[in-house]
Amino acid sequence: MDQVKAMRAFQRIAQAKSLSSAAQSLGTTHSSLSRQLQALEASLGAQLVRRDTRGITLTEAGHRYLAACTDILSRLDAAHADAAADSKAPSGTLKVSMPLSIATLELPDWLPAFQARHAGIRLEVVCTDRFTKLVAEGIDVALRISAELEDASMMARTLAVSDMVLVAAPRYLAEHGLPRTPEDLSQHQCLQHNGPESPAHWTLHLRDGQQQTLKPDARFACDTITALYSAAKCGLGIAALTWHTVRADLQAGALVRVLPEVTLGQRTYAALYPRTRHVQPAVRAFIDFMATHYR
Repeated sequence: MDQVKAMRAFQRIAQAKSLSSAAQSLGTTHSSLSRQLQALEASLGAQLVRRDTRGITLTEAGHRYLAACTDILSRLDAAHADAAADSKAPSGTLKVSMPLSIATLELPDWLPAFQARHAGIRLEVVCTDRFTKLVAEGIDVALRISAELEDASMMARTLAVSDMVLVAAPRYLAEHGLPRTPEDLSQHQCLQHNGPESPAHWTLHLRDGQQQTLKPDARFACDTITALYSAAKCGLGIAALTWHTVRADLQAGALVRVLPEVTLGQRTYAALYPRTRHVQPAVRAFIDFMATHYR
């Protein structure tokens, strides 16, 4: 006996409250559906329906079995729909939260290629350096740059790990000179990021594994990476930025790495999304694309 077919037949009988009506809607005969019901009851060892001149009523066992059938069949239909959706090109609106540095400074590196590959996805970007609340704000996926990811309620996928490096514009170094040691930084104009996660001190990671802490003499401080980047580019001083943010400028000579043997630790680029039984195809497509982009 086809168990799923029998469950669907019983569900239809219970809904129609008539073998004849149920048989007609299923495209079968009254006698065939009656035999199918008898076989189901025999396999369960329980009577599911009572028949009389007014039609069909469910027994107590029938009510319990109908509830179980409804739950199982709805899950089965949902799984089938999800699998079918995965075989199609991802589409629909995808709301993504991301830091300003990714949404602006890095945007030319990834957005054109993403749109070319996934023409069916409409991307709605929320540009913010604060950590958004995904479920409360209707965010499908969030990109974050952080020293630590502590939101256990979310699923997270690491996209990249990037060194925090010290950089300055050539015009600044031509005027103020190039620092040769970490101690030299105290004689320079440093640019400070004072976002909610930013420490007041710089912890320098040296090549020999040791660490050195200093408080930069910051004549300029801001709460966004994009403003910090612009200040460094126009020659205001030395800034600490992720290598991913400044790699193109370093290659082009628009920025110069200061103290190449020193980093300020690392930052993790990650994609976060709500815990669900099934990840939307558009969410999976975006995360897979960004992982490939950073790799």
